[in-house]
Amino acid sequence: MEIQEGFVEVTGGKVWYRKVNSGGHLTPLLILHGGPGFSSLPLHRLDSLAVERDVYYYDQLGAGFSKGPTDLSLWNLDRYVKELGEVRAGLGLDEVHILGHSWGTTLLVAYLLTKPTGVKSAIFSSPCLSAPLWAEDAKRLLGQLPSDVQEVIERCEAEGQTDSEEYKEAMKEFSKRFICRVEISPEERAKRSELGNLDIYNTMWGPSEFCVTGNLKSFDCTPRLHEIETPSLFLCGRFDEATPESTSYFSSLVPGAKLHILEESAHSGYLEQPEEYRQVVNEFLSGVEGR
Repeated sequence: MEIQEGFVEVTGGKVWYRKVNSGGHLTPLLILHGGPGFSSLPLHRLDSLAVERDVYYYDQLGAGFSKGPTDLSLWNLDRYVKELGEVRAGLGLDEVHILGHSWGTTLLVAYLLTKPTGVKSAIFSSPCLSAPLWAEDAKRLLGQLPSDVQEVIERCEAEGQTDSEEYKEAMKEFSKRFICRVEISPEERAKRSELGNLDIYNTMWGPSEFCVTGNLKSFDCTPRLHEIETPSLFLCGRFDEATPESTSYFSSLVPGAKLHILEESAHSGYLEQPEEYRQVVNEFLSGVEGR
């Protein structure tokens, strides 16, 4: 596979993109990373989807290889939705499948609700389509942690000590149960951290996965999911912080949507069960194109 990299002009600056050239003729796939304020790096494991179709990634403005701007007014959902349209135009993706992961599904659904043309299908991977529901699920999942870990989290959040080392250690306990259940190398963890931008994450989401205080706090698109006419696939892990119950609920609101649960995964199915994840995505895309 040939890898091509470059930059696209968007509102507020430039974003870095990565294209995996397959040499094929099928409709390309654009992948939206999680965050907000993270990078596409972990999802590059999906390069293998570039069989007969090109696969594109981009690092959203302010993070990854698109770091630069520091204007806090840029960190809002409406601007990121506009950015997605600008990226599509800049890359010439007139027809495209779009896969969003985690926050990437928030961005994807908000974009779809603007009724763009040329989106052939949508894949909602470990979706966050209602911040209030996410917070409810997180509270329930926190109740499954050891009592001493719960005490640290509750106390640090009440005292505004979410930057403390003990809070970060408690977050790790949550992460290994509900975010990723396989080991990630120290080198990759360091690279992810280097590419991330916590200012964006804190501004839009909050100090942790389970403490939602940012400008996405009230985001909830469930009343409008029936408007989505794009063929859609929802998938998540059995132990996902984007819980199977909520993911199933979201999928039930989208006409004709498909649902798949990865039984051995948490929030990182593309990493925890990569073969099954790729197979499910490929079969869905083939089914859409077969129609």
